[in-house]
Amino acid sequence: MPRPLLRRLRLWAVAGWGVAAFVAWGADVAANVGAARLIGFRALPARSVAHGAVVGGLSALDYDVAADRWLAASDDKAEFGPARIFSVRLDYDATALRAVAIEGVTVLRQPDGSAYPDKPHFLADRRGDVPDIEAVRLDPHDGSIWYASEGDRALGLNPFVRRASRDGTFFSTVPLPPGHAFAPDGRPGVRPNLAMEGIAFTADGDGVWLALEAPGFGDGPLASARAGALTRFTRIDRRGRRQAQYAYPLDPWRLPPAKDRLADNGVAEILAQPDGGLLVLERSGAQDGAGAWHYAVRLYAADFTAATDVGAVPSLVAAHVRPATKRLVFEFTAPAGRSVDNLEGLAWGRRLPNGHATLVVVSDDNFSLAQETQFWVFEVFPLSP
Repeated sequence: MPRPLLRRLRLWAVAGWGVAAFVAWGADVAANVGAARLIGFRALPARSVAHGAVVGGLSALDYDVAADRWLAASDDKAEFGPARIFSVRLDYDATALRAVAIEGVTVLRQPDGSAYPDKPHFLADRRGDVPDIEAVRLDPHDGSIWYASEGDRALGLNPFVRRASRDGTFFSTVPLPPGHAFAPDGRPGVRPNLAMEGIAFTADGDGVWLALEAPGFGDGPLASARAGALTRFTRIDRRGRRQAQYAYPLDPWRLPPAKDRLADNGVAEILAQPDGGLLVLERSGAQDGAGAWHYAVRLYAADFTAATDVGAVPSLVAAHVRPATKRLVFEFTAPAGRSVDNLEGLAWGRRLPNGHATLVVVSDDNFSLAQETQFWVFEVFPLSP
C-alpha cells in the first residue's frame, strides 16, 4: 500500500465498516457468467431515511468482500443531502433474499475537504463541483474508493473520476483520456447526462474500464426504435493513460413511448469478467402518456477479443470498425405484481455454498415517490467451456 494512502485510510466508526481492508476482485470469481437465476428481490420505499440520510438515487454498487457489505452510491446532486455512499447489508443465501439493511453512510469530500455543493450554492460562488455520481468501485490493490461523476455541461462541469479514502476524504483525481469531456457546440464530446456511467477494474486490478452511457457527439445518433448505436468503452491504466478503446453496440429501444413522449437505451453499468470481457447492464426506458417512465433491462456479456481499437478513430460514423460482440445473459423480469425499475448498479456478491458466485443489482429511484429502490440478487452459473 502506498504510504500516503496508508496515512489517509482510517477507521470508519459506522457499523458495517472496519479497517480499510483489501478487497478480493470480483468476489474471487473463477469463471465467466453463463447464466443467472434470481434468488430474491427486495425494495425500499422512495425517500426512506437511514442514519439521518435520504436513501435514494442509488446508481452505483460494489462489494466489500472483507466486510461482507455493499457500497451503494447516490447520484443525489446534493439536493436531498450531501454526496454520499451507503453501507448495505444483504441477508441472503441460495434460497432467498431475506432482508436489506442500511448500516451506515459516509459523505464524500471535495479536494478542499468540503462537501460537494448543490446547484444554488455552486451558482452563488462557482466553487467546487455539483456531484452526479454514477459509478463506484473499491480498489482491489489498496481498498480506496474510486467514483465517477457524470458532470453538468450547463454548469461547465466536466465528468471526473476521483479516489477517496474509506471515510470519504479526497485522495486524488484520475486524469481522463480524450473524449470524456464536454466540448463546444459543433465539436465532438460527451453528451449531457449520457456521459460517464460505469467503471470496472480489470481482473489484475492494474487497469480500469470506463463506459459512456451513449454515443458522444460525433459518434452518431442515439439509439432509436429502429436502430441501435455505438458507444465507447475505454480501458485506462491506474494513472489515467489510455490502453485501449472499443465500440460497444447498443440495442434499439426495448419499449415504445407514448405519442410525443421520450424513450432511450444506454449503458447503466459494467463489471469485469475474468477473461478480460465485461458484463454490461443495458437499460431502456420509455414514457407513458402521463410521462411516467417504464423500464426494460438486459444483462450482456461483452467480448473485445476481435474488436477494433478505436482510440485513434475520431468518429464512429461510417467508420469501418469491428465493435465488441455481446451475448445475452439475462433479461430482467420482475416478480408478480412488481415492475422492473431504473436498474443502475451492478456488483458481485458473496459465494454460495455450492461455489457459485452471486450478482447484486440495485435501482435508482430518481427520488420519485412513484418509484422504489430495488435490490436483486442472482446466482451465477459459470459459462460452459
